[in-house]
Amino acid sequence: MTDRFMLNRRQLLKTSAAGAALGLASASFPISRAFAAAATVGFIYVGPKDDYGYNQAHAEGAAALKGIEGISIVEEENVPETVDVQKTMESMINLDGASLIFPTSFGYFDPHMLAMCAKFPDVQFRHCGGMWDKAKHPMNAGSYFGYIGMGQYLNGVVAGHTSKSKKLGFVAAKPIPQVLLNINSFLLGARSVDPSITCQVIFTGEWSLAVKEAEATNALVDQGADVITCHVDSPKVVVETAAGRGAFVCGYHANQSPLAPEKYLTGAEWNWAKVYKMFVDDLIAGTPLPNFTRGGLADGFVKMSPLGPAVGEPARKQFDATLAEMMKGGFSVIKGPLKSNKGAVVATEGQAFIETAIELESMDYLVEGVVGSTA
Repeated sequence: MTDRFMLNRRQLLKTSAAGAALGLASASFPISRAFAAAATVGFIYVGPKDDYGYNQAHAEGAAALKGIEGISIVEEENVPETVDVQKTMESMINLDGASLIFPTSFGYFDPHMLAMCAKFPDVQFRHCGGMWDKAKHPMNAGSYFGYIGMGQYLNGVVAGHTSKSKKLGFVAAKPIPQVLLNINSFLLGARSVDPSITCQVIFTGEWSLAVKEAEATNALVDQGADVITCHVDSPKVVVETAAGRGAFVCGYHANQSPLAPEKYLTGAEWNWAKVYKMFVDDLIAGTPLPNFTRGGLADGFVKMSPLGPAVGEPARKQFDATLAEMMKGGFSVIKGPLKSNKGAVVATEGQAFIETAIELESMDYLVEGVVGSTA
């Protein structure tokens, strides 16, 4: 289905008059129904599907479903976190007969997805993030997410071995708990190699701001950082800018090694194909879909990019040994004694938190050794 047709469908739903003229009510679109598969699953992306980042990771997961018998996939990219996403969801339901929709971006959840849950109680919606709450959200809604902080810890291990300046750089979008955990995990992984390593972080303020991401990357390199990573929607700009300045890079969301083959060390990637197949298997079997789905490296929700050619043998050995420990379960990134970068005790001697702990889902601090600023 072409992007032009997808856009036109959304525009057609902007007014009730247009909807009525074209018969877009859920019970009156015979052309779409006539060609519908046993089940249609919709995916919505806030950016392009080939962004080398967040959206591409989800699109790769959706692509893994396209060979499953009886399943039809409908997708729309570049949908903003506004009422436009409601029009897209309504279009997928009314025109394509979607019975399961994945609105993948953080800002799609409230009020947009929740409004569609109320309007279409027979359709299932699952959102990427941690916001579903049984006490206040409908049962045809739900959330899924992965524990990717351990992937950033492994990024840090390799970065710690690679860095000559002992200064790392991190380009981040917003200081929300998931981002703070990734920053902390990256530095703590590096400090498992050398406790003197520090990390400078610059927050851009938005998930996708190419100019600010380039400026932040250049500023970090100017300040001496020789290994850079990030948590933004598309790491493409960060990776290419850092490599162009001679810095090494660790990826995030998807595999960015084609962008900087000689400078790419490794990366923390999502493996959404595993998650989406789980949901579709339940959909085909007629099993109720889970409302709260989580998993990490050991569960196959997260994976690591292959180690690049610049990664030395000591780094490879520690990377492999640490990954093996994580795969056993119970690995703690946040453990005492540990202070925040403001001097507050966040973990005492002998205290440790695994990534599933509620303490980490509400993280509001950066650990000692992280220097933060805003772009």
